[in-house]
Amino acid sequence: MRGSFRVPVHPPAPPRPVPPFPAEEDEEEDEASFVNRPCYEFDHRLGVSFNDKHCRHCRHYLTARCPHIDEFLEDVEDLSPE
Repeated sequence: MRGSFRVPVHPPAPPRPVPPFPAEEDEEEDEASFVNRPCYEFDHRLGVSFNDKHCRHCRHYLTARCPHIDEFLEDVEDLSPE
């Protein structure tokens, strides 16, 4: 007995680009203030490709040793529902 296999009739649809939401554009502007700060120290537990000087990749991000933690917490509070 010979096996059979299925052949798809249509090729898969190509992925469509998703337009950015207006909120994402605002976030990009806000994130620019969290890049390239003089206190940045890369967290070596991350891969080398993450060494982009962004605060979220700093070894002190969201810790008591971060001199800018108040700014990060304010940024998070802005996202909280009232």
